[in-house]
Parts: sequence; structure tokens; C-alpha cells
Amino acid sequence: MRNGLTGTIPVMLLALWAVLAISAYTLPLQPDVIQLQQILAAPGGGAWLGYDDLGRDILDRMIVGARTSFLVAAWVVSLSLLAGTLLGTASAYHGGWWDRTTVLVVDVFLAFPGILLAIALAGLLGPGIDNVVIALTTVGWVGYARLSRAQVLSLKHREHVQAAEALGNSKWRIMRKHLLPLMAAPLIIEATFGIAAVVIAEAGLSFLGLGVQPPQASWGAMIRDGTRYMLVAPHMVLAPGVALFAVVLSVNLLGDRLRDKLDIRVTDRNGTQS
Repeated sequence: MRNGLTGTIPVMLLALWAVLAISAYTLPLQPDVIQLQQILAAPGGGAWLGYDDLGRDILDRMIVGARTSFLVAAWVVSLSLLAGTLLGTASAYHGGWWDRTTVLVVDVFLAFPGILLAIALAGLLGPGIDNVVIALTTVGWVGYARLSRAQVLSLKHREHVQAAEALGNSKWRIMRKHLLPLMAAPLIIEATFGIAAVVIAEAGLSFLGLGVQPPQASWGAMIRDGTRYMLVAPHMVLAPGVALFAVVLSVNLLGDRLRDKLDIRVTDRNGTQS
């Protein structure tokens, strides 16, 4: 029963996040309309989540913020997964100077805390959602490269790979047909946890003023704006804060669930998948 809830609830919350992000393009939202008479108004009446310090509907801005975090997470994880997997797989399979160079570059990136490097890059590139994607992708590919490299090093000496080489298959075909399918499970799990990390990072950059710029809505920017009114209008912080907490927790729970489902060792030890 507990396993079912920990698997179903995160999926439902993430589905709601995706639906809100997509619906932001079609719903008649007014996230930038200022109503001076509603400044700092509490939830109730015509606004379920109240109004902010400029009299803007927080619910509308929450939905637009969901779109921002969803788009950034989708782009960053997709680009990081693609770049890191291709580089890590190719370097491990070819070996030699290519592999040594890749390991050196990865070690250089790992010498710096990822979020600090992202902040520095975002500061150099300037604020904006495009630059946030570039900054987070620049630091995000490293984990996928390390994981794919480790997987290939353990897989490339297996009999089916050596048989494919003996039959004259090209290296590209071997990597695409015989290595990547076996690496899919750990990469999917890594990407799931990567979504949570990107959502937190995007909110952090926006909180610092390095993400999306006003009047565009971001959960991180909404939390920053609300900190000045915590005593008189706590709903300005609670609404985006709870949304951010729920999305990140749901992604992490889903990642744990996927790890249990896709980990053969766990499945064999438990006999059946719960």
C-alpha cells in the first residue's frame, strides 16, 4: 500500500505540473495585470492564492512559473543527457587520448561546485531563460558523461559486443545497438534526479536575479519578492515555496521508485517487484 502511494502520488503531482506548464499557453491568464486595490490581498474571493505586492494574481503567476521551471528542466536535462551520454560513451569505447582528455575535462568541472559554476556562468552571460539553460547545461552534462563512461567500460568487453566487433559492425552501430540499450536504465534514473536538481537550480538563479527577468514569472523570483512581506503577506512565499517543494520531492520519490523498479539486483533480492 505504501509503495503504491509513493509511486502514484508523485506521478500525479508531476502530471499536474506538466499540465499546468502546458496550459499556461492556452489559459486566459493575466499574470502581469496590476490591481492596486488588491495589493497584498490574502487568498479568497476571486484569487485562490491571493495577490502579490503589485496586485498581481499569484495563481496566474504560479502557473506561468510552472511553465518556466518545466521548460528549463526539459531543455537542460535533454541537452545534458544527450551531450554527456554521447561524449562518455564514445570516449570509453574508443579509449586512448580521447578517453584521457574526457576524464581530465570532467575532473576539472568536478573541481568546482556545480551551482557556483552555474552562478558564475549566468553572471557572465547575463540574465534570461536562454542563458539559464546554457549555464545549467554546461555544468549538467558531467554527471551523465561519468555514468555513461563507467557503464561502457563494464559493458564493452562482454561477449555480445565482442561478437559484434568480430562480425565487422561499425563502432557507431555497436554503441547504438549493443551498448546504449543496456545503459538506458541507469541514465533514466540519473535524468529523473537531474530534473529535481535543475528545478532547484533554476529557482535559485531566479532568486538571485540571474534567471528570468520581470515581469516574467518564476517560482524563485516569486519567493524572493515575497521575503520582504513575510509578516504581512506570507502567502507570497508559501505558494511558490510549497509548489517548489512538492515538485522536487515528487521527482525524487519517482526517481527512487524507478531505481527500485529498474535495478535488477533489487528485483532479484526481493523476488518480485513491489
